[in-house]
Amino acid sequence: MSKLLDDKQVIALETGYRPSDGEPFMNDRQREYFRRKLRAWKEEIIRDAELTLNAMQADTDAHPDLVDRASSEGDRAIELRARDRQRKLIAKIDAALARIDDGTYGYCEETGEPISLARLDARPIATLSIEAQERHERREKIYRDD
Repeated sequence: MSKLLDDKQVIALETGYRPSDGEPFMNDRQREYFRRKLRAWKEEIIRDAELTLNAMQADTDAHPDLVDRASSEGDRAIELRARDRQRKLIAKIDAALARIDDGTYGYCEETGEPISLARLDARPIATLSIEAQERHERREKIYRDD
């Protein structure tokens, strides 16, 4: 089921494997599932960023019309903001991968309790359980409303 590759154990996952509550929490297979999910997400973001960069470099047309130029600059600014958010997301993905390696992935940073598998599957970079996240958002709302 697993083999050693470059001093790291590689876990084989059958096609269609999904973590379930019927197995021990954050066992080797679950960690490998989330590791692969996070790496694939990161690779997708990087591919999209490269496509955007290539498109932006190709779009060097000087627009003689002021409206066209303004529209093009607005589109470029929106795309750059989106890429900045993606850059921050990559940092969160890298942090999640580090937590997998150090054994803290899947556990709430606030309570130490396991984060539900459904939440991790939907948001693999989650660091708080749903309950802790809701408390956090309520506190933010209270301070924001003051």
